Amino acid sequence: MRDLPIPSPAVVVGIDGSRNAVDAALWAVDEAVTRDIPLRLVYAIDPDTASSRDPEDAARALATAELAVRDAFTAVESTGKPVKIEVEILQDRPTRALLQAARSADLLCVGSMGLRHSTRGTVGSTAAALASSAHSPVAIVRGHDPLRAKQQWVVAEVDESAASEGVLRHALEEAQLRRVPLRVLTTWQSRFTDIHDGHAVADGNRLAKAQLDRRLAQWKKRYPDIDVRAVAAHCSTLNFLTKNAGSIQLLVVGHERARGVTALVGPPGYAALQNADCSVLICASRNVL
Repeated sequence: MRDLPIPSPAVVVGIDGSRNAVDAALWAVDEAVTRDIPLRLVYAIDPDTASSRDPEDAARALATAELAVRDAFTAVESTGKPVKIEVEILQDRPTRALLQAARSADLLCVGSMGLRHSTRGTVGSTAAALASSAHSPVAIVRGHDPLRAKQQWVVAEVDESAASEGVLRHALEEAQLRRVPLRVLTTWQSRFTDIHDGHAVADGNRLAKAQLDRRLAQWKKRYPDIDVRAVAAHCSTLNFLTKNAGSIQLLVVGHERARGVTALVGPPGYAALQNADCSVLICASRNVL
């Protein structure tokens, strides 16, 4: 049996005919341009919804796929940016097709919700599955407003693990690409009963921030043109996102924090992210260093 050729590196975008998928494609253009690799639009025709045994049904499914890809292609082309666009229409379940595509991708981008998940603030099942299982970094894109984004931060969530160094690198690259400030967030938990004491919380924030500032010193030297600031918050990332929703365009997190990722792309994160149209970039473990 002959081995199948390995696809060339690309920024892969999942297309499903929704406006969110088009936004994901537009968001991904600069990602492909800065890497000097193609932008690959992938549409998967789900065999569960389109029977290949019925020629008319198969033809309708193919026509729907071609229309969806053409809309995304036209939107990307209209940006006028020097990006090579590739198109793939596959016969497979969307999640499985995109997971396979992610094996050779530099980045996998999907809309936060597809045609089957049109409720504002929710995240589609495909996006949630990819966030936890893909072998490449995954961007879950919530809207695309370049003018608004120029006034917003990239935020990196870090902890004391070695993998957080990779998260920082990804976040710095994203901030540099967008020419916006980076806020590096660390959270902490109190073990004491005085947590409702405002002074105790303020002191805890100052200590955590000072420790993070020392850690960021080397990164600031490597990226002198980026406004990088440490931020400390008590309890959770979601609390920080809620308080600063209008100021954040992208949150970068590590794949290792599986529960945290689930909270961000699942119901706990809806209120924190939906009003800001804040996208989330999950760094794959094999690519964080």
